[in-house]
Amino acid sequence: MNFGGIDDERYSSFDRARILILPVSYEGTVSYGTGTGKGAMAIVDASRNMELYEEETASEVYKLGIHTLRAFASRETPDAMMADLYGYSKELLESGKFLCMLGGEHSVSAPIIKAHNEKYEDLSVLQIDAHADLRDTYDGTPHSHASIMARVIKDMHIPSVQVGIRSISGDEARSLAAGLATKIYWARDIVGKTDWIDDAIDDLTENVYLTIDIDGLDPSIVPTTGTPEPGGLGWYETLTLIRKLAERKKIVGMDLVEYSYVASYDSPAFLCAKLVYKSLAYIFRDEAARIA
Repeated sequence: MNFGGIDDERYSSFDRARILILPVSYEGTVSYGTGTGKGAMAIVDASRNMELYEEETASEVYKLGIHTLRAFASRETPDAMMADLYGYSKELLESGKFLCMLGGEHSVSAPIIKAHNEKYEDLSVLQIDAHADLRDTYDGTPHSHASIMARVIKDMHIPSVQVGIRSISGDEARSLAAGLATKIYWARDIVGKTDWIDDAIDDLTENVYLTIDIDGLDPSIVPTTGTPEPGGLGWYETLTLIRKLAERKKIVGMDLVEYSYVASYDSPAFLCAKLVYKSLAYIFRDEAARIA
């Protein structure tokens, strides 16, 4: 299956594509709900029902070329998964193409962010999420979905902005109090508003990696996620954030993770696909507009 249902080789082949979609089928450290291992390909499947004309940018971003890679299969251990995915993503970035990963649980973002950090100077991370994910380890591994931002901020020393957070542990709170290179925009302060967005973008560097844990959105619109939390972001404020980010900064890579596949319940998968496609339209608005 190709993302967007793009069959024309002019717009779907690897050689001609500007954008790569990397599905990652992994849920090796899930701690509550399951289904993220099937989430990536469910999003690709749902995407085949989207309109490929994006109305906000009046563009057809798929004409830049979107190639869907073979799903990256789960490895036996978290250590092996992260090491192999890091090596593979480094190879993909050497092609000069834009990489968009679909998860899978959130732990798989860390090796891809690491590869981007080695390619791009002055990188920062914008995380949309319900959870701070700052635990040093969880369930006996540092490669947990609950530790992704600890790897990014503590190990890679990448400055970050965390948006929509509404659940943290006591240890994470103490870690924040000790001083970390991150700025949190708590859900309680921003949901239903957009006046905070410019400040959040100001806190980022010129090159930005965007990681979207879909549980950052409210579970009333995305209930099928591994660890749902009430009180999340809405559709339009999320789009406004990503659109403004793309206008003011250079988004060099992105992912969307933590969608959990549930049979015969397709609307959340379609939402994820639409969110990815609209994000790509924002990111490539200048290039795509010229070929619309």
